[in-house]
Amino acid sequence: MTTKKSAAQQGTSTKTSPKKAGIKPILRMIVLFIVIGVVYSFLPKPKPPLVIPQTSATAQWAAYGGDAGGTRHSALDQITPGNVMHLEQAWVYRTGEDYTGTKDEASAAFEATPIVVDKVMYLSTPSNRVIALDPESGRELWVYDPKINRPKGSAEFTSRGVSTWPQPGQEPAGEWSRRILFGTLDARLICLDAATGGPCADFGVKGAVELGADVGGEPNTDFLEYTVTSPPAIVGDLVIVGSAIGDNRAVESERGVVRAFDVHTGALRWSWDPIPRGPENPAWTQWEPEQALRTGAANAWSILSADAARDLVFVPTGSASPDYYGGERKGSNLYANSTVALRASTGEVVWSFQSVHHDLWDYDMPAQPVLMDVTRDGQKIPAVAQATKMGHVFFFDRDTGVPLFGVEERPVPASDIEGEAASPTQPFPVVTPALVPQS
Repeated sequence: MTTKKSAAQQGTSTKTSPKKAGIKPILRMIVLFIVIGVVYSFLPKPKPPLVIPQTSATAQWAAYGGDAGGTRHSALDQITPGNVMHLEQAWVYRTGEDYTGTKDEASAAFEATPIVVDKVMYLSTPSNRVIALDPESGRELWVYDPKINRPKGSAEFTSRGVSTWPQPGQEPAGEWSRRILFGTLDARLICLDAATGGPCADFGVKGAVELGADVGGEPNTDFLEYTVTSPPAIVGDLVIVGSAIGDNRAVESERGVVRAFDVHTGALRWSWDPIPRGPENPAWTQWEPEQALRTGAANAWSILSADAARDLVFVPTGSASPDYYGGERKGSNLYANSTVALRASTGEVVWSFQSVHHDLWDYDMPAQPVLMDVTRDGQKIPAVAQATKMGHVFFFDRDTGVPLFGVEERPVPASDIEGEAASPTQPFPVVTPALVPQS
């Protein structure tokens, strides 16, 4: 007969209840959460954004690029890396424009950069409606509709914004008050009273100047091919405007003239044609004479920059017409595809730099020339920076146009297109690297 042994005698332990085994992990989790909560309570918390009063000078964005030189710099300091995560949507304003299912649906683009002056925001829509808003609440103050005329559509359906006179540091003189100026898709330069949104009766004819006359080219009954899509430059009492041209449809397209008008009356003060029309022009030798006389475009469709203290306006020009074939415009085609410094008061060429010789690729100067200071050997040099479609950035002395960093002419492939005469070389920055891969 055998006798039974106890669990202890058999060397085994008593098993724990499954319910008790499940309680221990839960207790551990509770303790862990309590510890985390205590630690977190002592950690510094992000503070909400501070409300810091801003002066009227620092709270302005008086031009498309922030200032007349396109630096896009703001002195405002309420928003910082430490509080940006707390930003919340304050308001929404809808322009009411909807091009779905219309002839403009494919080309319409909202590209406006609003400006803010005297505590009012001004912006434009693709159809050139100008809107004034309270920037703190989004409340609509007024709307002006120029009712643009476009037969069947526009080659480009957009507006990059408006400009204002006077610029910061300049006070309205005499009877004139603040003005809003902008160009339209049907080639008008319009001046509005900033307070009411009504046309300035003393400017041009009922507040507008026609820009499409006397620029040559053959009218297109299907599309508006001579338009204004960028805000003008303001220098003193001058409003200086370029144009956007459908420049690939013909050799004899409209001329890409840059013009200055009196900001009070709309009277033409000067006109500069980027394509030479006679031997008195220094660029005449860079063209076949008979071709220069009939070629159009080389227009400044992008943003102009201005240095009022130096009486200079900086003009980024595009390709001469037609865009992709140069057999009808042989030569380097100066002043096309260039950065050109004009005397703001007269329109006289002070200096120029051509970034693309005899353009075959629609390599317009697309960016606003940026006015900045470059420090070299401890000395500040007033400079101009020009970005290009190729990804190059050229830096020039603002007064002379001399490149501040090395630029060299490098051999490039010849064209195999019959009748074409591509430039044998193109300028390349030596020091500053390209912004995009080159091949």
